[in-house]
Amino acid sequence: MLKTRVITAVVLLAVLLPVLYLNNFTLFAVVATVFFGAAIWESFRLFNPGSARALVIALFWTAAFAYGFFVAGPASAVFWFAISVLIWAVRCAPSLKFGLPPLASGGNTLLSITYAIAIVGCFAAIIALFVHSPVYLLSVMALVWIADIGAYFAGKAFGKRKLAPSISPGKSWEGAIGGACAVLVLASASVLCRCESLADTFAVRAQAKLGWAAMLAILVVIVAASVVGDLFESQLKRRAGVKDSSNLLPGHGGVLDRIDALIPVLPLAALIGAWL
Repeated sequence: MLKTRVITAVVLLAVLLPVLYLNNFTLFAVVATVFFGAAIWESFRLFNPGSARALVIALFWTAAFAYGFFVAGPASAVFWFAISVLIWAVRCAPSLKFGLPPLASGGNTLLSITYAIAIVGCFAAIIALFVHSPVYLLSVMALVWIADIGAYFAGKAFGKRKLAPSISPGKSWEGAIGGACAVLVLASASVLCRCESLADTFAVRAQAKLGWAAMLAILVVIVAASVVGDLFESQLKRRAGVKDSSNLLPGHGGVLDRIDALIPVLPLAALIGAWL
């Protein structure tokens, strides 16, 4: 299992790193569209387990996404960021407390479309952050990865109080707090080191424009959003009775399993970045 995870990770890095740094927008568009299609397909499968229509629906959404963002161009990218943040605030996050609608219900269909729109917003943010610079995009993603790694080790060492026992029994409040602390410490270090290579990262730009207090507050909100995104997908998988969103990435599960925490974070970061 570990060998499979490592091989898959190496292959993904071999594909994604050149895409980020070759500055070839056409190649980036192709890869982004493929990953978007996989995420949408997995999403509709989680909302409609066993349905044969998920692939057809996903192909339609993927074609519309590719045309809207890479051919015609969106009228306003900020709209997608804002609508995504709103979706998470008023619909997806509250479901962690109030639960999901039953499968094969009208509420489930509506939520599946709502979540798909949130995924569109995530990939719209990926495009916007990439256009700004690959380093800027990676700096936002790194915040989520640091939070996840910090939460894992803090949870292992200190975890006692369950964060959401009915959704993801392995997560603890101590882990979530540890992940947030890791992000705050490393982001603050990136600001204090004043390295030219980090000048165009999210944390550095936020601190320069808004000051220390606002930067730290924004980072806490971003970590909280990443936890919500992770828990929401776990809730979908638990309801569907599956361990992973798919097996597209051997040893890692599906694309949605890798980006679940990024789905609420990237539009939020892009929306804040539009003000910086």
